[in-house]
Amino acid sequence: MSGKLQGVDMGFIGLGLMGRAMAEHLSDAGANLVIHNRSRAVVDELTESGAMTAAGSPAEVAEKIGEGFIVMCLTQTASVEAVMAGTGGLLEKVAAGALVLDMGTTAVKATRCFDAALRERGASLVDAPVSGGQGGARAASLSIMAGGSKEDFERALPVFQVMGQRITHMGASGAGQVTKMANQMIVAQTIDAVAQALTIARANGVDPGLVREALMGGFADSRILTEHGERMVKGDFEPGGRAECQVKDVREGRDLMEQSGLDFQMLRRNLENWEDMVDQGDGGLDHSALIRLYEKSDGK
Repeated sequence: MSGKLQGVDMGFIGLGLMGRAMAEHLSDAGANLVIHNRSRAVVDELTESGAMTAAGSPAEVAEKIGEGFIVMCLTQTASVEAVMAGTGGLLEKVAAGALVLDMGTTAVKATRCFDAALRERGASLVDAPVSGGQGGARAASLSIMAGGSKEDFERALPVFQVMGQRITHMGASGAGQVTKMANQMIVAQTIDAVAQALTIARANGVDPGLVREALMGGFADSRILTEHGERMVKGDFEPGGRAECQVKDVREGRDLMEQSGLDFQMLRRNLENWEDMVDQGDGGLDHSALIRLYEKSDGK
């Protein structure tokens, strides 16, 4: 990807476990990267070589990049709102012609409000949440699901291609976030199902590791069974995707369900399980650690 974005002015806000890797790929591709993060330490590390430039606020990022791109990789809708509309936020300095790419998981209604606010200033938004976790961010193999105008999507496509492999334009503003909610609903409930299945196997004297191996390749197979199931069997819950982020996404899925006039009892029960997991102190663990909720009731 070297040189693919040579000379492109770009801001990046949110340099967490995934954001940092994504920003490094963009810099390696030649972008003139201006970065901002709530914690200053990672900014100091990334700017030490001179390849990236620091900004003291989102507004300063917007001022420095002008009509370029601003990528946000933030974990909470409230964080996106603060970056967009808070004191020193993007809306204070965003230039007409700038394109903001929201690559976190943000509530659909809020996304559409942010898009409208930017358009009032002559800028625009593509909501482009990702799937693939830290591994996908490091390998530049993320799946990216984008919402926004066709013109804005095509303009952003070279940027997305530096960070991901499966890139899909889902439709108008908010469509990317709707797709990500669908993704998170499937992930959250499949993790729950795998955790229940392996727990019931153990409770009946059958090796959960062998159960997992037996099911792989059949209709019950999935990346959840393969990867998260292995973590459950080994008890290795070093966070790739933290449970506290998962519960936030399931809550937003519940909210979208209700806004759509729907009522899914399985989703409501699944949310209760994630909330119970976080309440018992496991929110900082990988989301595969949901099995610990069942292990405690199993007496392990």
